[in-house]
Amino acid sequence: MRSPSFWYPPKGATPLAARLLSPLGWLYGRAAFFKQRFSAGERIGIPVICVGNVTAGGAGKTPTALFLAERLKAMGEHPHFLSRGYGGTLEGPLRVDPARHSAAEVGDEPLLLAGEAPCWISADRVKGARAAEEQGASVLIMDDGFQNPSLQKDLSFLVIDGDAGLGNGKVMPAGPLRETYEAALSRAEAVIVIGAGEPGRGPAELAERTGLAVFSARLTPGEAEAAALRGQKTVAFAGIGRPEKFFRTLEEIGADIQSRHGFPDHAPYSQKDLDGLAKEAARREAVLVTTEKDAMRCRGLSLPRLVTLPVRLDVEGEGGIDALLEEALRRARADHTYVPFAAPEGST
Repeated sequence: MRSPSFWYPPKGATPLAARLLSPLGWLYGRAAFFKQRFSAGERIGIPVICVGNVTAGGAGKTPTALFLAERLKAMGEHPHFLSRGYGGTLEGPLRVDPARHSAAEVGDEPLLLAGEAPCWISADRVKGARAAEEQGASVLIMDDGFQNPSLQKDLSFLVIDGDAGLGNGKVMPAGPLRETYEAALSRAEAVIVIGAGEPGRGPAELAERTGLAVFSARLTPGEAEAAALRGQKTVAFAGIGRPEKFFRTLEEIGADIQSRHGFPDHAPYSQKDLDGLAKEAARREAVLVTTEKDAMRCRGLSLPRLVTLPVRLDVEGEGGIDALLEEALRRARADHTYVPFAAPEGST
């Protein structure tokens, strides 16, 4: 899906489509509010850390989840990921095996997460959480799921794309918000703004006034991969929330972009798509380059050569993140309402 242009209009503009759809956005927002208010959520026996966003589309949740897993492992924890498996056909609960599963089955993001720590997909989040707990997870990281009330969360991070912000500030379908920003802030403990763009400043300031911890972060490309692409002719493609972010990163590292191709977020690639891109790269004497997430959706298809540019999240004041994690773990484990997983009698 591509975001409608009226969701992200020029500063100060309010497109007619957004105004006409505002009543539907109000109804959607009220429905989201009551869904959260009247759903207590189930408590499991391990702490639950949630990474979410308030807008439709990508904001950097998966790099944030990977960053948190690194921090938790450095603390001696054994984190597992839990994902809905968006874009995949399997409902789970199942543990993702990158050697066996495809993006068409489990989604692209779970395959990426599984390279860092065990990752589970499950349409039923509670069943997926219980499966992770049974298999030795000491803490669960939900990649997305902030708007899903089925599980109680011990610490929730809202991720905001600093270059896009909240768009026109309206709730779907009038704007990109899944719920009002104020409602989302009421259930979060921290906000991470990725990128230093002007659109991210307002949401950050509001979060600070609400009393939440706010962190600035950026996505940094891998040094070796960036060096190899510097001055290199490239044909770039990406099917993420905002493909232009990837193209801008390539420009910043000095790649010579011959052409760029944006696809909808999570778009499944066909052999025909890749054949066309490969032919163009050969004609231009360029390398074909994409994101790690897109590369997961290219697995199993024939390509002469595909270069990926990995990125990692760098957070200013990451010690503050560590403090939030440590306090959430301590508080959760001191809460006697937790019900640790117990296998049914007679099971193996």
